[in-house]
Amino acid sequence: MKFIRPDRIWLKDHAELNERWVQDRIAEDPSILGLGDLVLKDKERRQPHAGRLDLLLQDPDNDRRYEVELQLDRTDESHIIRTIEYWDIERRRYPQYDHCAVIVAEDITSRFLNVISLFNSTIPMIAIQMTALGINDQVALVFSTVLNELSRGIEEEDEESQESVDRAYWEGRVGKDILGMADQLLTMLRQWDPALEMKYNKYSISPAKNGVVDKFVSFRPKRQFLRIEARLPQSEETGSHLEEAGLELMPYKWGKYRIRLTKADLAKQEKLIADLLKRAYENRES
Repeated sequence: MKFIRPDRIWLKDHAELNERWVQDRIAEDPSILGLGDLVLKDKERRQPHAGRLDLLLQDPDNDRRYEVELQLDRTDESHIIRTIEYWDIERRRYPQYDHCAVIVAEDITSRFLNVISLFNSTIPMIAIQMTALGINDQVALVFSTVLNELSRGIEEEDEESQESVDRAYWEGRVGKDILGMADQLLTMLRQWDPALEMKYNKYSISPAKNGVVDKFVSFRPKRQFLRIEARLPQSEETGSHLEEAGLELMPYKWGKYRIRLTKADLAKQEKLIADLLKRAYENRES
C-alpha cells in the first residue's frame, strides 16, 4: 500500500466544513467519538434560559447520557463553562440517568487541559481533541480522548467506609414514616432469616446479622420515598414485571435493581416487593 501524507485541516477557517457539518457527522455515527456504541438522543437541544446543547447521546445498554459540546479551533473558558452548564441542566431535569459532560475541540491546550482536570475530580467529564485530515478530495475526522472520566470507586468500596449512625439520625433526616417502610421490609426479610436486624450508616440502611451487613439488599431513605437496591441478575422478565406494576425503576447498576418506592407503592405492590426481596435473599447463596 502506498503511503500518503494527509493534510491537517483547521475547520475554523474552512469555507465549507463548519461546526454544523461536524455535528451531522457525529449524529450519523456517534461511535466515531470513541465512547462506545452510542445512539443519538437529540441534536441542538434547547436548554431552559440558556442556549442549545449540540448533541445528547445515550448508551442504550445502561441508559447513560453524554452531553456533548463542540467547538472549532481551540477550546476556551466559555466552551468549558457552557459544557458544564448544559450537563448540570440535563442531570437536574433527568436524575434517573447517569450523565457525563463531553467537551470536543480542535485544539485543547495544556492550560485548559489542566483546568478540565480540576473539574474532572467532581464532575464526570471527558475531553476529546478532534483532528480533520484531508486526503486528495476527501476528509476524515479523527477523535482522540485526551482526558478520560475519572475512575471512581465502586459502590461496595464506598459502603465499607461509611460511618455508622443510629436510628435517630435517619428519623431526623427523612422522618418516621419513611423509616416505617424500612421496618416493614425488614419484617418481610425476617420470614427467611429471623436473626436479621437493621444496620444504620450515613448513606444507607442494610440488613445485618451478628453486626455484619448482608449486601443482597440495601435501603436508601429519602424524604419522599425509600430507594430499594436489590442484588439480582438483570433479566427482561424482572424488569417488565416491575415496570408493568407501575414502580419507578432507576437504571440497572452495580448488579442491582433500584426502585424508588413510595408508601402507596408498597401498599399496592407488597407481594411483588416481597417476591423481589426473597429472590435477592436466595440469590446471595448461589
